[in-house]
Amino acid sequence: MLDITVNGSQQSFDLDNAKLPDWVEDNAFSSGGYPYNKKLKRSHYEQELEALQLELVKLQADRLETGTRIVILFEGRDAAGKGGTIGAFREYLKPRNAQVVALSKPTEIEQGQLYYQRYIKHLPTAGDMTLYDRSWYNRGGVEPVMGFCSDEQHQTFLQNTPDFEKMLVDDGIKLFKFWLNVGQEMQIKRFHDRKHNPLKSWKLSPIDLKALTKFEDYTQARNSMLAATHTDHAPWTIVRSNDKRRARLNAIRFVLAALEYKGKDAKAIGDLDPNIIGSGPEFLNEQGA
Repeated sequence: MLDITVNGSQQSFDLDNAKLPDWVEDNAFSSGGYPYNKKLKRSHYEQELEALQLELVKLQADRLETGTRIVILFEGRDAAGKGGTIGAFREYLKPRNAQVVALSKPTEIEQGQLYYQRYIKHLPTAGDMTLYDRSWYNRGGVEPVMGFCSDEQHQTFLQNTPDFEKMLVDDGIKLFKFWLNVGQEMQIKRFHDRKHNPLKSWKLSPIDLKALTKFEDYTQARNSMLAATHTDHAPWTIVRSNDKRRARLNAIRFVLAALEYKGKDAKAIGDLDPNIIGSGPEFLNEQGA
């Protein structure tokens, strides 16, 4: 049994109970002030996703010709939908030229290196794309909240990261930073689903369970991270992800709209949803998320 604080109130939650509590079920989709009351229809989602994935194939073909390098990093709370969004991006791309990087905890050797070093070695070569499923921003969220780094290391990271990212951008890398934002009750619902679905149980880790009791700590770490590292050269794009379908479509649209490539079809890309996607801390504040 876990005692957690939700919207200022104490709640007890038994993750082992197969029945989801009513206070979670009733509030999950609207949690965090989410602006819609139901998922995007599957038929609508699949139709739009196919059109966007075709544009991604065009983008990759163009980049293989021009040699442009693309880096897309996905951050967010546990169960925010990072892996699924990456999967939607990469489904029809050439895997050799669209690498997914999801690093485990650093080895003893890596702990003695420059903090960014193990991420740098996965940066793309000419024409390639790297998608980071969590990135160097582990030191902006998970590590300080869980006590895996010192306060000094955390502050040094926040201070140095804008300069590190400017080096990447100045070297010609097209850098996109997504923060997938999920409401508290929706996060709990997704953890519960992982716990009781044998096909997803591998996704639930001890760190996830600890995260349930540290929602506000993660919020504070997120806010500090965004404030320190949202820059003109490497801005954060916020995607509200209670509905994974809307989140995936808008993240893909954002990247496609920002880049020029041969055969680009603006009509197929469509318009971004301003209720779902926006720029930096201001968007979170405006949305009350």
